[in-house]
Amino acid sequence: MCYFAAKVSHNSQNTDHTTLAELSSKTAFEELFRSMYSRLCAYAYQYLKSSEEAEELVQDVFFMLWEKRHSIQIDSSVSAYLFSTVRNRSLNVLSHLKVVARHEQEAVQHADLETQGGYEQEELGQLIALAVDKLPIERRKVFYMSKYEGKKYLEIAEELGISVKTVENQMGKALKFLRQELAELVSLILLILFYN
Repeated sequence: MCYFAAKVSHNSQNTDHTTLAELSSKTAFEELFRSMYSRLCAYAYQYLKSSEEAEELVQDVFFMLWEKRHSIQIDSSVSAYLFSTVRNRSLNVLSHLKVVARHEQEAVQHADLETQGGYEQEELGQLIALAVDKLPIERRKVFYMSKYEGKKYLEIAEELGISVKTVENQMGKALKFLRQELAELVSLILLILFYN
């Protein structure tokens, strides 16, 4: 079980706000964040099996809630809404991973570049796939949507319910990691990723 599951505390204060209007102040929102964050991370972890991914997903949910607090209509309590949103986003991540795995297999199978630098095409594809698999789930999802599905940052942000800045940040971190992970193959990888 993830480390933050043990931190779940039963707060005696009522933090189950029924309206977002009550969260319009930064203080009230921070109180909600502090009271719900650990429980939501533990809940996301049950699906994702990764503490880092669970935390990232929950942070994105809170960011979205804060950004859209004036336009979101919640029919249930805020905590019920948060748990539902975390569950749905976790399931979306898992579903997307299946699509990513399929695209990854297709990319490796359809690589038509000639052998370069002593590496066979299949070996290059496998090295890239292994490096990409090491990315955190959300970052991997953003990377695939951009590089393999050809989506623009705005499209990715809208589809995932995150800001364009978050997409840019995730792509920057993904590319930096891949450059470090595959330093000797950077030129070959760029050819593969951006090849017609």
